[in-house]
Amino acid sequence: MHHESPIQRRKTRQIHVGKVAIGGDAPISVQSMTNTETRDVAATVAQIRRLEAVGADIVRVSVPSMDAAEAFKAIRAQVETPLVADIHFDHRIALQVMADGVDGLRINPGNIGSLDKTRLVVEMAKDKGIPIRIGVNAGSLEKDIQEKYGEPTPEALVESALRHVSILDELNFHDVKISVKASDVFLAVGAYRLLSEKVDYPLHLGITEAGGLRSGTVKSAIGLGLLLRDGIGDTIRISLAADPVEEIRVGFDILKSLHLRQKGINLIACPSCSRQEFDVINTINALEARLEDILEPMDVSVIGCVVNGIGEAKEADIGLAGGDKRSILYYHGKQVDRVENVNIVDVLEKRIRAEIAERQAARNDA
Repeated sequence: MHHESPIQRRKTRQIHVGKVAIGGDAPISVQSMTNTETRDVAATVAQIRRLEAVGADIVRVSVPSMDAAEAFKAIRAQVETPLVADIHFDHRIALQVMADGVDGLRINPGNIGSLDKTRLVVEMAKDKGIPIRIGVNAGSLEKDIQEKYGEPTPEALVESALRHVSILDELNFHDVKISVKASDVFLAVGAYRLLSEKVDYPLHLGITEAGGLRSGTVKSAIGLGLLLRDGIGDTIRISLAADPVEEIRVGFDILKSLHLRQKGINLIACPSCSRQEFDVINTINALEARLEDILEPMDVSVIGCVVNGIGEAKEADIGLAGGDKRSILYYHGKQVDRVENVNIVDVLEKRIRAEIAERQAARNDA
């Protein structure tokens, strides 16, 4: 299947969060945030490992206290994924986590303390090569900005962001990424579009406090989709009141739909109708459950009848077009077999995993 995206991405500086490049020509990264109590090291490590398993590039951890900073040190020692510490108000926490190997900070220089305290944080970040994300949120704008604009507006969010940027600029620190998040799609999109015209720093996209799994996914897909189609965005976080693992899955699904990044199985499936020759919905649910561990990009088409099934199957890596009792199996565009409908899930899983093994063997030989 054709995967080249027509999107021309905005040119930005490149920074690194640990081993992950952000901006420039780097792939758009997908991140999430733990929702465990950070001081519960075992629970937080377990959640980070689950996020790693579904392909998270970066994980953010809230560090609200010095006790949490001590726990962060133990967490950092047990996981491989780059970690960003989310810190507010207390510069000592930032200094502590940087000493303990954090890969990035999410702070707002204007609320981390006095300029002297901010300078201490920035100098240590500069010395250790640790980037800083300026994270502006429509729900927590500075009082004077709220009074100036009367309500959160794109201009208000951008003014707040540029205020924080100016502090870092004065300290000659430019290893920066920025977010201007809001729970309203139009507000967030307007703010990011305006900001993208004013800076060349990489942008971290998100619709904050988007909602539960279904509503938050829809809201995030619309907001981020509009921005990504404009070429805006270098790293994304989907904010859901749900298991953080779902944030990673939704993030990659959004990028896959725009042909910006391929990871995992791209399942092409019909919504089913009376033409279906097998239970499409339960088949897809079973395949998704069985294949959720796969990160290798692959297009798999499962269509309940031959009306659209054959055409879709020929375009996919592996495809199946429904037939009476036996369905037609395609492999890289060619018909290779007929499958008993009762065995579809088993046969497709076996074929998919065999294809992955062949690809891995070919890469090893190369």
